[in-house]
Amino acid sequence: MKQNLGFRAWYYFRMGWSTYFAFVFAAINTLTVTYFLAIESYPVLKEIFPSFIHYVIILAAVGIPILTSIGYVHFKKSPSYRAESTVSYESNPWALRDVVNSEYTLLVTLRVLEMLNKLSEKNNDSSEELKESVDLENELREFLKNRTVDNKFDLNYFKNMS
Repeated sequence: MKQNLGFRAWYYFRMGWSTYFAFVFAAINTLTVTYFLAIESYPVLKEIFPSFIHYVIILAAVGIPILTSIGYVHFKKSPSYRAESTVSYESNPWALRDVVNSEYTLLVTLRVLEMLNKLSEKNNDSSEELKESVDLENELREFLKNRTVDNKFDLNYFKNMS
């Protein structure tokens, strides 16, 4: 960790700059420049926005909902965020390893469950626990068979957990 301290600091700096400082600075800059170069030069616009404060309030009232909607579309409706996520996993072997490890964990869990159920059946265990275990095995098998990256099966399962 010490050998990459400089890169970690660089990453934190870039996140602070791009997420917070540059965002606020760009908003203030855009509002100031557009008002004093465009609005003040046109009397019609000056009637709509009589002062800089009016301009900021009206633009915020209109712009924040519009930009929030654009952000929603970006994350929920547009394929661009999926592409960004894919690139992120392709370039981050640790995140990709988590996904692969969880898939193998599911497969191993299913195999162990199958073996336990077979042992229980051999011992003629006909208890309620065996029935629950067999049901769980079938549910896991169905889960693994039906889920894909494109369908909402994982998301629906996640929502039903809570």
